[in-house]
Amino acid sequence: MLQIRNLTITYNKDRRVLLDDFSLTLNSGDKAALIGEEGNGKSTLLKWIADPELISDYAEARGIRTVTGERIGYLPQELPEEDREKTVYAYLSEEERFTEQTPKDLARLAARMKLPADMFYSDQKLATLSGGEKVRIQTARILMKDPTVLLLDEPSNDLDIAMLEWTEQLIREFRGAVLFISHDEILIENTANRIVHLELLNRKTVCRHTIVNTGYREYMERRSDLYDRQMQKAMSERREEAERMERFRRIQQRVDHELNSVSRQDPHSGRLLKKKMQSVKSMEKRFERERENMTRIPQQEEAILFFFGEESRIPYGKKILDLSLKELKIEENVLARDIVLQISGPQKVCIIGRNGCGKSTLLKKIREELKERTDIRCAYMPQEYTDLLEMDQTPVQYLAPDMDRESVTRVRNLLGSMRYTTDEMEHPIRELSGGQKAKIFFLKMNLEHANVLILDEPTRNFSPLSQPVIRSVLKEFGGTIISVSHDRRYIAETTDTVFELTENGLRKLKGNDISG
Repeated sequence: MLQIRNLTITYNKDRRVLLDDFSLTLNSGDKAALIGEEGNGKSTLLKWIADPELISDYAEARGIRTVTGERIGYLPQELPEEDREKTVYAYLSEEERFTEQTPKDLARLAARMKLPADMFYSDQKLATLSGGEKVRIQTARILMKDPTVLLLDEPSNDLDIAMLEWTEQLIREFRGAVLFISHDEILIENTANRIVHLELLNRKTVCRHTIVNTGYREYMERRSDLYDRQMQKAMSERREEAERMERFRRIQQRVDHELNSVSRQDPHSGRLLKKKMQSVKSMEKRFERERENMTRIPQQEEAILFFFGEESRIPYGKKILDLSLKELKIEENVLARDIVLQISGPQKVCIIGRNGCGKSTLLKKIREELKERTDIRCAYMPQEYTDLLEMDQTPVQYLAPDMDRESVTRVRNLLGSMRYTTDEMEHPIRELSGGQKAKIFFLKMNLEHANVLILDEPTRNFSPLSQPVIRSVLKEFGGTIISVSHDRRYIAETTDTVFELTENGLRKLKGNDISG
């Protein structure tokens, strides 16, 4: 059993409270999905549960953490910087139980995770692996310690379709407790039997948490229904109260008028009117008590507000890309041959394929092909945000490098529409969550009026609550999108053409049949 009692977490920098008096007990068989908007503290909570020291440099925590007898396996959202230059073998060797594994055990685990049999002994540096390969190596190391509790921060990030299904199976069949964060709505729907929802309301000044023993879809439907019913009741009571107060004011004015008009020679009428006024005051006090007991207007986090303008549209049939590659290589390693890709506006293309097959490398080649074109405005969102973001800059500095007043004002308004607080606008980018960093790329595309978007896993760090907005924006985008993704809902809702990258080139799939 893993138990957290009365946990309060406060950011050191702006003293914002992320969690207040939070308690949670996880038992074997619990599959709890941790949901909430970007920057609401999901990863911070997971880190604290794994090891309170992981957040000590940026947040203060007070609470009780009981993990007696449990073996915790923790998968961070991003590979720690200190591990990037380690070889696969050196990284795995740091797990004590690695040396206890027989060659047969390791071969079996490699096969389960669809990795080459000799991968665990590789001298390849982790930094050179694909995103999905990094996740799988980290997961393999976790499984070697035979954990009883899994804490998984975006376990589905960068995984191919086959490994996404494997991850779903791992979560469902794991005998211990699982607490996980994921952007993949389908994965959450298929695995979670508990929901832990973290919210920040009133411009992120008030925190709230909800814990329910139900699946994701049922929780969201119930939450929406409860919100609608509570809002209807609250507004109905306020309309009735307004009508009641209007009648009360007319009575009060009439009695005031009569009291002021009564003659001093008519004391009997004066006494009757004073009694009437006392009755009116009693009525007012009763109304005040009833007002205090009125149904509260329900609060929800506001959704992000974002759209591309008309200047991002591209003419139908305009030639965007005519790419022909004899070989796709990383250094001397040939990943694929005979790649041919032709794209015209305003197509929305997605490239899928197994981890390590070269999808991100191909996307970089496409970017190199297009970035000098003057007849289109091309924007690129990499899988590794550090490739382009200046991590020590603030979002405002990055998006308005000239820092002139008009640009800064516009950028601040756009960041506000993405639900950044004033303080977050001044935080170094390195301190922001993955989802907040992703928002910066979308805003930069908007500011540059881009009409060709090259997106590597565009939805990977957006919360399930922001995902519908992002999918809708990209679906309605009037330009061309060339993306790599394994997000099944994103592919189904936003793309019109899907290619699978294989060793022998690109294979066009029928419809959006990513299972094919």
